Amino acid sequence: MPKFSIDEDVLAHIKTLTVLCVDDSKTTLIIYESILKDIVKKLVFAKDGADGLQKFLNNNIDVIITDYEMPVLNGLEMSEKVRGLNRDVPIHLVSAVQNMDIIVKALNQHITSFIKKPIIPNELLSTIANSAKILIANKFLEEERESKLKVYEEKEKYSNYQEDLAFSKELNILRNDFYYQMIDMQSYAFIDFFYQPLDKLSGDAYSARSVGKSKIFYLIVDGMGKGLSASLSSMLMTSFINYLVDISTEFDLNRIIYDSIEYIKPILLEDESLSIDYILHDNSIAQMSYAKFAMPSILMQNTNAKIERLKSNNAPISKYITNVKIDTYDISNITKFLFYSDGIIENETRFSDKLYNEFIEEDFLNSYTREDMKNKILWKINEVEDDMTFIFINKPNLQANLIEEKVFKCLLEEVDNAFDWYIAIWETLTNDPKQLQSAGVAFTELFMNAYEHGSLGITADQKHQLLEDDVYFDKLLEKEALCSLEITVNVHRIKHYSNCYIITQITDMGKGFDTKILSEIFRNTKAYNGRGVFISRSASHGIYYNDIGNSVIFLNKI
Repeated sequence: MPKFSIDEDVLAHIKTLTVLCVDDSKTTLIIYESILKDIVKKLVFAKDGADGLQKFLNNNIDVIITDYEMPVLNGLEMSEKVRGLNRDVPIHLVSAVQNMDIIVKALNQHITSFIKKPIIPNELLSTIANSAKILIANKFLEEERESKLKVYEEKEKYSNYQEDLAFSKELNILRNDFYYQMIDMQSYAFIDFFYQPLDKLSGDAYSARSVGKSKIFYLIVDGMGKGLSASLSSMLMTSFINYLVDISTEFDLNRIIYDSIEYIKPILLEDESLSIDYILHDNSIAQMSYAKFAMPSILMQNTNAKIERLKSNNAPISKYITNVKIDTYDISNITKFLFYSDGIIENETRFSDKLYNEFIEEDFLNSYTREDMKNKILWKINEVEDDMTFIFINKPNLQANLIEEKVFKCLLEEVDNAFDWYIAIWETLTNDPKQLQSAGVAFTELFMNAYEHGSLGITADQKHQLLEDDVYFDKLLEKEALCSLEITVNVHRIKHYSNCYIITQITDMGKGFDTKILSEIFRNTKAYNGRGVFISRSASHGIYYNDIGNSVIFLNKI
């Protein structure tokens, strides 16, 4: 090897390099080998540009030395393709040509340097040394970047962890006594909720509370503005109102409103305010009492399929609010309700110069379920710009739309019989295989729940143990021999505009279960995604249990 002074650190790095030499001259490749074989880790040779590109793809190349004039692909053509794959690998172009156009093209392709022909050993070694220095510098910068990135990621991870904790706290503050449950008061009602914060710290909050045998209290809070301040005010207010509900021996809407306003007034900043819906449904007298503080209109659909609206009757809540107005409304002829925050209607839509406010009434009228409403909203808006919250309530007339009813004995063989009977009904309604499959999955899971958990009283933990012991089916037969309970299935068909909904109700005669677990199941899909109730929800358009858990209704859309 010719005498050439190279720094020891640089030389040590050179010895780790794999160098690709590309030239159609065997003589030149022999020269490269004689100069570099004892100084680099590995030499890879290629006979032309196409071969060079393939060798680059097949090897971990650190440095490329390539001739310009070659068949198939010349040096620049090969370099262009290499640069499409790797913008950092040093590429040295060897050429006797002094054409300015070629030099400009080479610079545009970020060629690292030029080597003149004929090859001079010291110049080649200097080129390799310079490449090593570049790679050392890049490695140092990459390590620095990764180090800073790691610190940033740790900070980001901690920040996300704190945000996740805050969001979990928010979900605990939001109280929902009707999570995937139906209301069975004089008539059925399905309550569904849509809660989509713009950020993890939301300025929106809601609650739905059972406050008496036939009374339900609904709350939507919207902190005016964005960020931490709005979120804190909203969550503090919601938490305090839920506390008042919890400690009340007899629910008093006037007292809840007065006490919560007095609580939040000293907490609010000078220019801060809250928009709130306080809504009480008394189903025993079909009456709604409400105090709306600068919230969007309540939308209601009556039995004539017409929209009725209730505007706000109070100014937003601020430090200086004094007067409060509570009104009542007859809801005996109302079949659907929509309570919502203004984050929904203020979104821009895909239709030029139109906000979603122009579409919400029509979409509400045409929606039978929360899923319908949610899909219509998310399809129309361009980009979510604020927290979005709504409560969707539907009171279907099931009895008037009953098409089939059947009672099954508590026998394992009846599970298959029930499925065959149910699918036979569906086959008269649709020939869509996906719809048939979804309906069948939901029915099988929920009917099996009614059989094994409801009628036979086998808990989930007991079932798992019985399956592990391989005595599950023996236990079923043993228990059903002592069981005289029955399972009733009702199938309803409701037409809503151009859509048709099949509403199936499965009722067993068991003791039911604690329906509060539904909140855990649907919030923690990873832990519960094997549960029948979760599978059934995924295969249907909505699922609702009664308060004791021995009757379930699920919806499918055809």
